[in-house]
Amino acid sequence: MYTYIGYPALITLLARFFPLQLMPVADARPFVSVLIPVYNGEAYIADKLHSLLNQDYPSDRLEILLCSDCSEDGSDELLREYERRFPEKIRVFRMEDRSGKPILLNRLRREARGEVLLMTDIRQPLEQDCVARLVAHLADSSVGVAGGQLLLQGVTGAGLYWKYEKHIRLSESSFRSVTGVSGSLYVIAAADMQDLPPDIILDDVWVPSQQLLKGKRVVLVSEAIAWDEALEDEREYGRKIRTLAGNYQLIARLPALLSPFRNPVWFEFISHKVLRLLCPWALLVLLVSNAVLAFGESGNSLWSLFLQLLLMGQLAFYLLALLGKKGGRLGKLARTFVVLNIAAVIGLWRYLRGRQKIAW
Repeated sequence: MYTYIGYPALITLLARFFPLQLMPVADARPFVSVLIPVYNGEAYIADKLHSLLNQDYPSDRLEILLCSDCSEDGSDELLREYERRFPEKIRVFRMEDRSGKPILLNRLRREARGEVLLMTDIRQPLEQDCVARLVAHLADSSVGVAGGQLLLQGVTGAGLYWKYEKHIRLSESSFRSVTGVSGSLYVIAAADMQDLPPDIILDDVWVPSQQLLKGKRVVLVSEAIAWDEALEDEREYGRKIRTLAGNYQLIARLPALLSPFRNPVWFEFISHKVLRLLCPWALLVLLVSNAVLAFGESGNSLWSLFLQLLLMGQLAFYLLALLGKKGGRLGKLARTFVVLNIAAVIGLWRYLRGRQKIAW
């Protein structure tokens, strides 16, 4: 109850009454290197590169670097075509073996000439003013990472959940710092970016966490927008397992995040990240204990009635989750909630077994 309702309400109030005062530099124009890992992205390349080539940013202050991770569709040929058309703007690389996103980003980082690195995925086109807005916030000396806002098109359970999640992240950012950014869009000073561990699952949480532990802020820039399609629960399920396995890995690799003396956003990290990992186990304990108590109580006391109603409410919720779309809007949300909690269990299993793939 706290992590899904109480904490969002609390962080909303904190953001409203104790807002963070940032000092973005509107005319900041550092040289920016855009780093894009690609795997089988043929369907997205044209829209993505078009959105970057048409940014409201000085053309001579922006370069675009792409690396194909042994793509098997027509990505490589299309990327080379764009490189030939825009030789001063676009550089293309290809891995000899399937390597995964961290290794691709490490290679692109070494090739980059920019003072600022913009990390983005091939799938999401960017709004025209995206680069300028991000670098303006990064120019604030207190900011270590500035992330953009990912907007999803389409109405699915996952899309509705993302709106809820986005509100929490924006509130965290407005109050102090967000605990992670979207891998589809964030910037960091090149001098602050170190090589990623080759097996790291979530670069978009690992990189901001490193900056948080150094005392820097991580902010979301709501006006810097990337667009994507909302996924149905079936496709969202696999992505969420990867994300939650990455959260377990992050805690194991950076235990300082669990310390209120080391992590300046410890309260947000525990409330938003850690308690969500514990939620499926709490739900299981609640269901089992409720059933035991409800069937163990005798008589018609108010307590017995309350336990029975609570059990019926839980069972009705899970029935809605099974119905999914057939249960209407509430059914979609219930299904998404259950899918995300199942994903947390599978994510832990994959992390402990070392079976979460790094490559796409």
